[in-house]
Amino acid sequence: MPRRHKASEDDRGRFQYTSRTTTLAQATSSTLAGLLAPAPPGHSWTGWSFSAGWGTRETLTVTLVRPDLVVEVGIDVARDAVGRWRHPARLHRPRTDLSPGDVPLLAPPP
Repeated sequence: MPRRHKASEDDRGRFQYTSRTTTLAQATSSTLAGLLAPAPPGHSWTGWSFSAGWGTRETLTVTLVRPDLVVEVGIDVARDAVGRWRHPARLHRPRTDLSPGDVPLLAPPP
């Protein structure tokens, strides 16, 4: 089952990695896949590698997508020094009624 990653723009418009989700059910994964579009050339994360889990060296094969789908997630409060959530987010639902511009910027950790 694939995992999905979450990102946000910072106050300077830079795309920032913030978390990953828990493993998604096959039906949920298929639904999300139908709402996503491949990223155009020049995505700012081209060449990045993503680990399969916290503290592991195993890397995932990823497909970069356009950052235009808003999803609702549940998170806890544990964040690392650069603001990433330490535990996976729990996907609640896609929010096709919102655009990325409707979502407030991620606040830096305290």
